Amino acid sequence: MLYKRPNSRFWWCSFTAPDGTRIQRSTKTVDRPLAQEFEDKLRVQYWRNAQLGEKPRRTWKEAAVRWYRETSRKSVVNDLGHIQWLDPYLGHLFLDEITREVIDQITETKVNTGVKPATVNRLLELVRVILNTAVKQWEWIDRAPHIRMLKDPARRIRWLTREEVRTLLSNLPPHTQALVRFSLATGLRETNVTRLQWSQVDLERRAAWIHPDQSKTGRPIGIPLNKEAVVLLRGELGKHPKYVFTFNGRPIKRANTKVWRRALEQSGIENFRWHDLRHTWASWHVQNGTPMHVLQELGGWSDIRMVQRYAHLAPEHLSPYAETLCELEPVTTFSTTHERAKQKSSYPFSR
Repeated sequence: MLYKRPNSRFWWCSFTAPDGTRIQRSTKTVDRPLAQEFEDKLRVQYWRNAQLGEKPRRTWKEAAVRWYRETSRKSVVNDLGHIQWLDPYLGHLFLDEITREVIDQITETKVNTGVKPATVNRLLELVRVILNTAVKQWEWIDRAPHIRMLKDPARRIRWLTREEVRTLLSNLPPHTQALVRFSLATGLRETNVTRLQWSQVDLERRAAWIHPDQSKTGRPIGIPLNKEAVVLLRGELGKHPKYVFTFNGRPIKRANTKVWRRALEQSGIENFRWHDLRHTWASWHVQNGTPMHVLQELGGWSDIRMVQRYAHLAPEHLSPYAETLCELEPVTTFSTTHERAKQKSSYPFSR
């Protein structure tokens, strides 16, 4: 049966599939003969699925809804925003209709909104994850199109020196100071600090933990507490029965506040986000000689490439290899121009 909805200019079809499922779908056309052809083909498709055992065609909307329900990632709220943005472009398509050309058009449209390449890539990564899940886990489609990511210029790792941190702390109120100190002691992300509960802390064992549903990667994280972290936590005991960090008896929901931004300005610190405290923690670890594989486990990163961003901050382990090219004898002074030239000529890269 074809009909029109009050707020739609397209024809809609409605019928009962062989398995008893009620099918209602927009034909995406204002032409009645084309709409009738669409309905007839759809009826045949459902008949073949039921009678011949053919794999039913699934829509992007079905895949997006199932993926959202089955995903427990912390970033799923942000992903929901991307799914809603994609709906006008993919919502009317079957999964096997999502081609490379369709993806390229979405990429171009998103780029034209003026967002950064990293934002576009997060959108494309979501499409890729859902399509690959439909292939590998649900077996809804046989293959997914290759999705090209945009080149995202590598940015410098923003971190603070210990002197800068001391200046920053001096301009912060006590409750925010505690958040900053704990972040620098553990490397935890903002929400993992502000939402930390006493049930996640064991002061006797000097350990804390982040549950899988609280982790960005969806995996549990164990946090060894150093002396400073333990002292900070002991200072928060008795202030709230459930949450660790509070202000005036209430749990702190956000750390990136006006107070934080004003303290940065007063400290002369520019281009610095709360998340950069995590970068600072990791940078200090690397400079103190913490091995990369240990830092990866401490920070809860699933990919070693995330940790290798900090490797350039501690090149000391490469020094012996750099010295293998040096043929100079240790020299403190040069007495004559002739001696200086002679010493220079012994260096393999001299000209």
